[in-house]
Amino acid sequence: QVQLVESGGGLVQPGGSLRLSCAASGRIFSIYSMGWYRQAPGKQRDLVAVIDSGGNTNYADSVKGRFTISGDNAKNTVYLQMNNLKPEDTAVYYCNAYLRRIGLGSNYYWGQGTQVTVSS
Repeated sequence: QVQLVESGGGLVQPGGSLRLSCAASGRIFSIYSMGWYRQAPGKQRDLVAVIDSGGNTNYADSVKGRFTISGDNAKNTVYLQMNNLKPEDTAVYYCNAYLRRIGLGSNYYWGQGTQVTVSS
C-alpha cells in the first residue's frame, strides 16, 4: 500500500502564509512526480503545482509568484509554501503522486485532502 499524508492546512487571513506538507510512504520503488491540486465547493479539482524527480516545476497561472513547490527526495516529501493568500485560494488541497510501487507498475495516488480557508 501507498499512503500520502498531508498536513499544514488551516485558517489564515488574506495576505497571510501557510505551508503544506505531504509525505509518501509504503512499498515505493520510485516517485516520478508529486504535486498539489485543489477543489473549491462546487468546482472541479484543478492543478496548483507539480514537481518532478528532476526538480522541474509547473504552476497554475493563478498562483505563480505567490506559491512555491519543493521536494525532499530522501524523505519522499513535497511542500507547498503559500504566500500572499487570497480568499479565492480557499479550497481543499490534495496531494498527488505519480510513482511506481515495488514489484508493481506505476500509478497515481491521492492524499485525503487538507482544508485551506482564507478569510478575515
